[in-house]
Amino acid sequence: MPIVTIQITREGSGDGRDSVTEQEKAELIKGASELLLRVLHKPLVSTFVVIQEVPLENWGWGGLPALEFRRQHPDGLK
Repeated sequence: MPIVTIQITREGSGDGRDSVTEQEKAELIKGASELLLRVLHKPLVSTFVVIQEVPLENWGWGGLPALEFRRQHPDGLK
């Protein structure tokens, strides 16, 4: 019985949105489940998918909180 955990940032996927939509989450669940079916032959009914939304203030990279990193590196990781 596979358990897949998907962590995403709680920023939404469009302007003015602060979370991922139910439709987007449904697509993530479907896609992850179908991947395990295709690659490992795990039945859809035995695959569990957990989506965790991480608040923006609870993650970072480059030794900085996410918002500070973005301020210092407006072009991202280029």
